[in-house]
Amino acid sequence: MADNKKAPQMRVLDANNKELMTVRKIEADGNALVIRGKIFGAMPMVAKLTPAEARAALKLLDAKTILFLLTFLFRK
Repeated sequence: MADNKKAPQMRVLDANNKELMTVRKIEADGNALVIRGKIFGAMPMVAKLTPAEARAALKLLDAKTILFLLTFLFRK
């Protein structure tokens, strides 16, 4: 029997709920986080997030957003 399970993926939507990006894989590469997927459903993309850029992203968060992120996965 063939295994028909679809590989997990994550979609990033724009303000109109249209697909901007489909993330197919997130993996470590040395000290970087590599994100692989497609932009607009057609163009392959490989993005790297370095530790310095991740720290810069944390500086964008305020206390209210941090609290939201802590509860985000438990929301419907």
